[in-house]
Amino acid sequence: MKQNDLFPSIGSRHSRKRVGRGDSSGHGSYSGKGQKGQKARSGKNVRPTFEGGQTTIAKRLPEKRGFVNRFRIEYNIVNIGQLGAFPAGTEVNSELLAGSRMIGSIRKPLKVLGNGDLEIALKVKANKFSASAKQKIEAAGGSVEEITSAV
Repeated sequence: MKQNDLFPSIGSRHSRKRVGRGDSSGHGSYSGKGQKGQKARSGKNVRPTFEGGQTTIAKRLPEKRGFVNRFRIEYNIVNIGQLGAFPAGTEVNSELLAGSRMIGSIRKPLKVLGNGDLEIALKVKANKFSASAKQKIEAAGGSVEEITSAV
């Protein structure tokens, strides 16, 4: 077999559309562009975000503007006041909180914040603690353990 004997499979290659070659070609007169208007003209077309002159969605909706950090870490948030629901001496972690429906899922790392009061001693395991949360847990006789890896 020689290189000049090779040819593509039937139907795998299409001849290009030759527009503007008369009505009998099927692509005559308007060349597949419809009638008149900005998109029928030659030259630069409209940009993808153009909305016909109305104010664009980026300007109409303020949340669409600005910078969004793709690498931001989203935490499951639990306040100290919520931890009072557990009995004294309990080891509080993501699995326990997810089981009691205080957080949505255990995929996100857990952060404990210091809103509220705690009167019982708990052993709390989380990825992050606010300074006031640490202080309140330890003041109540409990212990704090920071987990380094995200779940």
